[in-house]
Parts: sequence; C-alpha cells; structure tokens
Amino acid sequence: MHSAPEIKILLVDDDTFMLKILTKMLNNLGYASVSACDNGTDALTRIGQADTRPDLILLDLNMPNMDGIEFVRYLVERHFPGSLILVSGEDERMLKTAEKLVHAHQIPMLGYLHKPVSPDKLSEIINKWTPPEKQLQQESEKKAYNAPALKSAISNRELVNFYQPKVAVATGKVIGAETLVRWQHPTDGLVMPGQFIGIAEQNGLINDLTCLVLEQALLQARIWQENGIVLRVATNVSMDNLTSLDFQDLVVNLAIENGLSPQNIVLEVTESQLMDTDSRVPLEILTRLRLKRFHLSIDDFGTGHSSMAQLRDIPFDELKIDQSFVHRAWADETLRAMYDASLSMAKQLGMEVVAEGVADADDWAFLRRTGCDFAQGNFISKPLKAEDFEPWMQDWENRVHNGLIANSA
Repeated sequence: MHSAPEIKILLVDDDTFMLKILTKMLNNLGYASVSACDNGTDALTRIGQADTRPDLILLDLNMPNMDGIEFVRYLVERHFPGSLILVSGEDERMLKTAEKLVHAHQIPMLGYLHKPVSPDKLSEIINKWTPPEKQLQQESEKKAYNAPALKSAISNRELVNFYQPKVAVATGKVIGAETLVRWQHPTDGLVMPGQFIGIAEQNGLINDLTCLVLEQALLQARIWQENGIVLRVATNVSMDNLTSLDFQDLVVNLAIENGLSPQNIVLEVTESQLMDTDSRVPLEILTRLRLKRFHLSIDDFGTGHSSMAQLRDIPFDELKIDQSFVHRAWADETLRAMYDASLSMAKQLGMEVVAEGVADADDWAFLRRTGCDFAQGNFISKPLKAEDFEPWMQDWENRVHNGLIANSA
C-alpha cells in the first residue's frame, strides 16, 4: 500500500461544513495534502495549474451553478490525468448512473460515497488509488490488428475455439457449451475476440470467420458424441452472416457431415449493428433453420439491438439474459427488476432461459431460487480448450455430488 501523504486530494462541494468534515477526516487518515473548493469554477482553475493539480478529486454531484456531471465533462476536455470519487446524498440508482457516465468518459473512478460519509468507507476507497504510471501498466497495451493479418489468420486456421460450459440450474447437469473464438497468434499469443471481431465485421471477413468457427465447433461436437458425451453446442452468428441464403445450407451440411442432430446445435444470434439490409433474407434463413429443428437463441438480451422487436419477429426458442443483468441481481433492485422481467417474458413465450455471467455462489443460489433453466459463467467454468472439457466435467460432477445443489437451495 502507498503511504498516505503522497496523494494530492481536492474536495469539491458547495457545502463548506462538509468540506471541513472531509478535510478533518482525511487528515486523521494521514492524508496531509488536502485542498478544498466550494464551486466547480475554482476547482477547474486549480486543475489547470501543474503545481495545484490534484491526483484525486472527491466530487459532490449536486451543486448549484455547475453540477458534478457538468464538472466531469470539463475534466475530460482538460485531459485530467487523475482519479475521481463521487460523493452525494442522491440515491443508489443516481450514483450508479453517474458512475457509468464517468467510466464512459474514461476517467478512473475509484467508487462513490453516500453522505454522511463514513471514515472507514472513505479509507477503503482511497486505498484503491494507484499513480497514473501504474494505471497505464495495468491497462496492458492492446495491439490493433488489420484486415490482411486477420484474413491470413483465417486461411492459416489460426483461430481456435474455446468452450464455456452451460449447466442445468435445477440439477447441475452439463447440457452444452458456448463456442468462443480466440486467435492463436504466432507471435502475440492468445488474442481475445474483442480485438478482431469488429475488424472482421467492418472488412467483410465475418462470414469466413463464422464458417471456420462453426466447422471446428461441429467437428468437436462429433468427437464428444463419439466419446459418449452429447452436448448442445452453441455458436455465435452475427446478423451479417445472415445476408446470404448459402449460410443455411452450410449449417445443414455441417450437421449432416458430422452426424449431429439439429436439436443439439444452437445458433446464438447477436445483432452487432442495426440492419441496413433487407430483413427478409435473415428472417427466411432463421425460420427455415428453426423448421429443421436447429435451436435459435437471442444473445445478450436487453442490450444493444437484441430487443423485443427481434423476439416478436424471429422464432427464437432460447433467451440469454445478458451478464450485466445477472451478476449481483440478488443485491440490486434495478438489475433484479430487469432479470425478473426477462425471465418471466421468456417463460410466457415458452422459451428456455440461459443466465450468463454467473460469477459466484450468490449468483448461483439466486438462479436456483428464481427458477432459471440454464447457467454459464466463471463460477461454473471459464471458457475451456476442447481437451480440458472432459476433465472439467469430472470435477464439476464432483462439486454437484458434494452438495453444490443441496447447499444453495
């Protein structure tokens, strides 16, 4: 841990009594370099000068003239390099919204404090502070890749599939796996999809990429099936894949070649961008695949463009509740309301429900209480290489056998 006096702290609050209390509290915690401003304009002046620029700002949201939200915008314009803690008497939802906004502006935010501020909580949040150089090291530089490099990676079959298990919540039985692609780069090691899927979509490579992922996934499903393990294998399909009628033939032929039942193949449809194209072709492909008993899943429900309109128009039989509504839904009223609404709507439509992002035992117990069908997430397992899947199944079955189900009921 850093020694307290290293940090230059600036308090911004229109209540001078509050400024005195916070200054005293910080001094008692050993922070010697504390200054205070009772309005945003004076604070911005201090930030503009190198000798008075703080490392950390404790900012009140609700101030007259310039409120905290507006102040944050000026911080961005001035390229403020430090960190932020929000302090407010507002309710939790308001603070969370403000926190999202600060993160969207890419200013490091350590947390928020409710008034009246407790010294313990204040100390706990400030202890998270790291100097900007360390922050830069922590955000290890992400390399940008270009379309030609990705094109040759697809040709050279450098894309490898990992599989994240899905289990039945009521029994713990392993029912399937979601295919997640990684790029095994010859010099950079394992590259995550966030660094190359966008490039594929923007440069007309998403079809080739999806075909390779699907081909490898169904071949793997066949290997598991030959070993006596029948799983529903899911693959992500972008709306961009659904602009050519050839796609349906590809899926059907791969299933036949590998001797797989369509019931054990799930296409998780994500809409990466609003569809500019004619929607009849994707609708035809998805409807015909559904008629052939392939499963269709609406991915990341509640975010982006995965919406009620899609549910209305496309014959999905599975709904995946996005992880941002699952993790900690047991503790957060807003998340709980969204989770409940998604689950209830899916049940009314006769759909199966998969909860994503199950991170800990509390999340798992919550799904058990609320009657969700299936779950995936790091509490169950991180995405695995194909060869690690069967050993993991053995470990998981032991966890279930040793009371994972009974203990969380």
